[in-house]
Amino acid sequence: MSYLDRDTYGIYRSDDATGPGPRLMGADTLIGEDVYNRQDEDLGDIKEIMLDIRSGQVAYAVLSFGGWLGMGDKLFAVPWQALQLDTENKRFLLDVSKDHLKNAPGFDQDNWPDMASTEFNTQLHSFYGTQQNVPGGVTSTGSVMGSGSASLQSDPGYIDPTYSNRGGSIGSGSGNI
Repeated sequence: MSYLDRDTYGIYRSDDATGPGPRLMGADTLIGEDVYNRQDEDLGDIKEIMLDIRSGQVAYAVLSFGGWLGMGDKLFAVPWQALQLDTENKRFLLDVSKDHLKNAPGFDQDNWPDMASTEFNTQLHSFYGTQQNVPGGVTSTGSVMGSGSASLQSDPGYIDPTYSNRGGSIGSGSGNI
């Protein structure tokens, strides 16, 4: 199922470039999105999107991989900057092999790690070759994509929300969201 199928508000109805997608997309439409690698292997699907409330950034996507019919699935926190939206195939791309992903730091649904800890962040970003605390950073393998694909992080129109956080908004320390 693609984000077009979960578009209850008509965000992506327009066939021209006037709508918000794919540069600005609803989180709810991305949950359930398929994730593939560059070898066209199915790596699973997005189960959750984790927001860093202090910075106002998307920190991780929680990817479900393995198992059968939702049983025995292993969950993985994948740095948001490691994912690229493949607009042609309506899915995300993650530049890792299935074998590499099997060795990723993962967890089960009943035992989530402390995703805000320094140790977790260091281990995770090291595994995926991404940089910590770099809004819009790209993976160590770059962001070269084929026709019809868009890198959400290397988009020249990307605006770092921490620069627009003035007043009582996310990241200001005031406690207001």
